[in-house]
Amino acid sequence: MPLLNPLLNLGILAHVDAGKTSLTERLLHTAGVIDEIGSVDAGSTTTDTLALERQRGITIKSAVVSFPLDGVTVNLIDTPGHPDFIAEVERVLGVLDGAVLVVSAVEGVQAQTRVLMRTLRRLRIPTLVFVNKIDRRGARDTAVLDQMAERLAVPVVPMGTAAGLGTRAARFRPGLGPAALEALADRDDGLLAAYLDGTVPEARLRRALTARTRDASVHPVYFGSAITGAGVPELIGGIERLLPPAAGDPDAPVSGTVFKVERGPAGEKVAYARLFSGTLRVRDRIPFGDGRRGPGAEGRVTALSVFEHGTDTRTDSAGAGRIVKVWGLGGIRIGDALGAPGRSYEPHFAPPTLETVVVPGPGTDRRSLHLALTQLAEQDPLIGVRHDEQRGETSVSLYGEVQKEVVQATLADEYGLDVTFRETTTLCIERPVGTGHAVEFNKKDPNPFLATVGLRVDPAPPGAGVAFRLEVELGSMPYAFFKAVEDTVRETLGQGLHGWQVTDCTVTMTHCGYSPRQSHAHQGFDKSMSSTGYDFRGLTPLVLTEALRRAGTLVHEPVHRFRLEAPADTLGALLPVLARLGAVPENTGTRATVCVLEGTVPAARVHALEQRLPGLTRGEGELETAFDHYAPVTRGTVPQRPRTDHNPLNRKEYLLNVTRRAGERTTS
Repeated sequence: MPLLNPLLNLGILAHVDAGKTSLTERLLHTAGVIDEIGSVDAGSTTTDTLALERQRGITIKSAVVSFPLDGVTVNLIDTPGHPDFIAEVERVLGVLDGAVLVVSAVEGVQAQTRVLMRTLRRLRIPTLVFVNKIDRRGARDTAVLDQMAERLAVPVVPMGTAAGLGTRAARFRPGLGPAALEALADRDDGLLAAYLDGTVPEARLRRALTARTRDASVHPVYFGSAITGAGVPELIGGIERLLPPAAGDPDAPVSGTVFKVERGPAGEKVAYARLFSGTLRVRDRIPFGDGRRGPGAEGRVTALSVFEHGTDTRTDSAGAGRIVKVWGLGGIRIGDALGAPGRSYEPHFAPPTLETVVVPGPGTDRRSLHLALTQLAEQDPLIGVRHDEQRGETSVSLYGEVQKEVVQATLADEYGLDVTFRETTTLCIERPVGTGHAVEFNKKDPNPFLATVGLRVDPAPPGAGVAFRLEVELGSMPYAFFKAVEDTVRETLGQGLHGWQVTDCTVTMTHCGYSPRQSHAHQGFDKSMSSTGYDFRGLTPLVLTEALRRAGTLVHEPVHRFRLEAPADTLGALLPVLARLGAVPENTGTRATVCVLEGTVPAARVHALEQRLPGLTRGEGELETAFDHYAPVTRGTVPQRPRTDHNPLNRKEYLLNVTRRAGERTTS
């Protein structure tokens, strides 16, 4: 159902430095939202608000800004282009109605361009292409179109031609040529018949273009310059006419998705959400959650903002199609659904495969550091924070080295904390290789806990994650005890036999038992004779670890798929280096004077390959890598990860740690 006041939630995506943020500034200026165009180089852009964004001239956090067109209000989302911040892009994709993919007329199709277009195609997001920088020396038009056809392998429809390439006078000449008709006729039987008859009216062609763009079958291409403004009015016309406005029933139950969380000036959580249906109002009580954390939470909306005319404006209510900022939901997290389950949030990119220890500088309080990192992880859930109490160390998981700089600068600028990092290491996982079962019974040695817990671990297919099942009656003991076991199972699987997260398995509870509530005459509840959640939380890691030991686990390392383009005469130097780094070329091809290698390489070796590539290829090599799968570690010693739990692998040490903790809680 279309909205009364059409809205369009639009994403701008590109390889780093292709000109996304400059295009955003130009769009806002053309729409009359800003009086002066900001400069990336000068650090004066509207959407890059972080100090580090302004210093480095790159976008790190997605930003939302709104502007009106004649027939539609656009919520424009400027997204990062650097691969280290792909999680930011991921979260935006699920809330878009359409996208503009920016390609440089000088550099052409780049590694991240390919990754983004593949994802946009998979999600069937209607996408326009803007070939930017036609005013720069070395700009190309038909060569870039050919690159898109070859390297992106998508149907494109040129919306005109570029004139005066490589000069400040470069401009865009709109007009649909024969290539447009051929691309559309291939996907429209009625148009094809008219084409063969030689009768295709302009209006018929444009209707077909709109329909095929909106179903993501074709991608219109505009040429222009965000700096000079060439081609931007035509792009704006395409955004208005060709991309589908937001749909949703404002009278239906509220359903939305949270794609960003930040902290307000007073430390309060502020959630950015796309509303797919319903109307959200201030003072509404709204359920939220991701479906993976058990029963969802609920909170009262204390304030709302919507985006209008270049800024966010407080409002009492917001309807379907809107992007809103929501206050009052204290436990909200990125990926949570608001209200009735609607579109499920599915990650489209792999989690980070690198980890580093954060080292506090002189005068930096470790507790303050841990709190700050925890808050950063709230804003980016794929940055996992792991605290080792015994060593007093905190580590974070990352996508790449640039992300380290961002974390370091954010801690310094926003929290006043000085930190450095240890060397980055690779994050592995463990998978069970067989079936293992263990059980300990209540009041039977050597079990010191008032609980019976039996668990069986079975391997599951790769990518299955962790499932928890019951082979006992749910009513055979209080539900809280079952919940304590399940929660503890999931927590314990965070560190397997070698210290890595255990995944792709099913854990089944085979035995259960407890001591009913006991009390003495004239006295209260006697927990020394009655089971509590503590007993089940204490016993479960011992039973689960023993079951894992009997099943056995295998450590798997992350493996990336790579695509490498380099001058053909450098192949002889490249192949031995790839072999030494453990890379396995699977496909080799040549195109004129360029060789193309595709294959796999261990994630731990990607950084070394990136460093070696310029010297091996005279600076002309281009490497594209993306996580592909986990593979068993077959070379060298099995990597171990230091434990941060109470080490249930060592029963004596574990019981000492757990009972000491219990004593501390009792006396405090």
